[in-house]
Amino acid sequence: MDNAYNAVMGRRTQIMKKAVGIDYDKYEIEGIAFDYEKMMSEVGYDLDQLRQIQSETAVGNTPLVELRQINKLIRRISAPGKGARIFLKDEAANPSGSFKDRRASVSVYEAAKKGYKGVIAATSGNYGAAVASQAAKRGLKCIIVQETFDSRGIGQPEIIEKARACEAYGAEVVQLSVGPELFYYFLVLLEETGYFNASLYTPFGIAGVETLGFELNEQMIEITGRSPDYVVVTHAGGGNLTGTARGLLKAGATDTKIVAASVDLSGLHMASDTDFNKKSFTTGHTGFGIPFATFPDRSDVPRNAARALRYMDRYLLVSQGETFYVTELLAQVEGMQRGPAGNTSLTAAITLARELDDDQTIVVQETEYTGAGKCPSAQLTFAKENGIIVRTGNPAENKPGEEIVIPEHPDQLHYTEMDLGRIRKSYVKQAVKSQGRTTFSEAELRFISEDTNLKKEEILNVIEELK
Repeated sequence: MDNAYNAVMGRRTQIMKKAVGIDYDKYEIEGIAFDYEKMMSEVGYDLDQLRQIQSETAVGNTPLVELRQINKLIRRISAPGKGARIFLKDEAANPSGSFKDRRASVSVYEAAKKGYKGVIAATSGNYGAAVASQAAKRGLKCIIVQETFDSRGIGQPEIIEKARACEAYGAEVVQLSVGPELFYYFLVLLEETGYFNASLYTPFGIAGVETLGFELNEQMIEITGRSPDYVVVTHAGGGNLTGTARGLLKAGATDTKIVAASVDLSGLHMASDTDFNKKSFTTGHTGFGIPFATFPDRSDVPRNAARALRYMDRYLLVSQGETFYVTELLAQVEGMQRGPAGNTSLTAAITLARELDDDQTIVVQETEYTGAGKCPSAQLTFAKENGIIVRTGNPAENKPGEEIVIPEHPDQLHYTEMDLGRIRKSYVKQAVKSQGRTTFSEAELRFISEDTNLKKEEILNVIEELK
C-alpha cells in the first residue's frame, strides 16, 4: 500500500466509508445535496433503542440541577422583574465525565455489532476519553489520535490532561503536532488496523446526543411543568447542538429557542503553529464553531451529520476571561467544580438570563469533568508562559492571543451577538467555493435552504453578489 501523503489523501473517501460501514452514496442527490433526514432515520436508532444502548453502559439519566445561588445573584444585579431561572444538566455524571459519552456509546455499540476489533477517534477533547471508556466497556481496542504539540514540542495542559484520561481507560494515544499530518495519519491508522472510525460526525454520534435533548425536556416538565424557554449549548463542531435540538424536537419542545455559545478566539488560526498555544481553550470556541457551521462537510466522514445552522436560533460569543470567571463562580457559589467547555454556555446564559423575565427558564445543557490540566490555574499559567497578559478588569478589553481579562464583578459579564444572517451567507459562499461554480440545481438550492434556513431568493442574491 502506497502511504505517501498524496496517495493516502487520494484514497480518503474509500478509507472513510469502509471505516464507518455506511454507504453514503445511497443518500446523495446531486452536487452539494444529499438526503439528510433519510440518512439520519436509516442509519441511526430511534429514541427507545438509543436509551437502551446507553443504559447498558450507564450513560445518560444525568441530574438536572437548578442553580439556586447563581439565580439569586442574577436577580440581584438585574432590573426588577428580570432574571430567568437557570438549570444545569450535569453531564459530568456520565462514565467518562461529559456528554460525549452519549455520542461514543452509540458509535462503539455499532462497531461491536458490526464485528470491528477496535475503534479509532481523532480528537483532542473529551470525546477521546468517552470513546476509550466505552470501548473498555464493550471489550474493544481503542486508539485516540490527538493534535497535541506545536513545533517546539509543547502541548497544552488541557490536551495533555485528556490524553491521561484516555490512557487510564486503556487506550493507545498517538500525539501529533499541529497541521495536516493529523488527518493523514488518522487515515493511515484506519486503513492499517481496519478499526471502526468512531467519528464525532456520523449519524450514530449525533443520534446519541438526541437522548440529551429529550431527557432534559422530560426533566424540565417534571420540575417546572413545561419545556424550557431557552437551551444554551456550547458550540464547536456542531454535533452537540444538532443532537440536542433534534432530541428537543422529538420531545415536542418546538417553541424552545436553541442558543449556541462559543469562546471568541477571532484572529487566531487553529491550524497555525504559532497560534496553536496562544489559545486557552481546546474546544467550544470560534475556531471550530464558525468553520463547521459554514462548511459542515469539512469533517472526517463523507457527509457530516452535524448541521448546526438548521437548528440554531442565536449565536453568542463570550471571552476567555469571562469563562474562567464563571468556572470559579460555579465552584465557589454552587459547589460544583466543572471543566471549561460547559461553563462557556453558562457564561452566555448568565447574561441572557438578566435580559429575560423572571418567569422564564434556561437550561445550560452540559457540564464536563475537571482535572489538573483543565483547571483555570493551569490554563492561565500556561497562557502567561506563552507571553499572554492575564489581568482583571473589563472583559470587553480581552484580546485573543494577547490578553485574557478576567472580570472583577458578575455585572461585567456580557456576550457579543453573532449575526446569524452573515454566517448563513458565509455557508453559501463556502458552497460556491467548494463546488467551484455559481449555478446550482433546484435540488441543490432546496438543500442549501434546509441547511441554512435561508430562502431561495436570499441564496440566489448571495450568489449574484459573488458573481
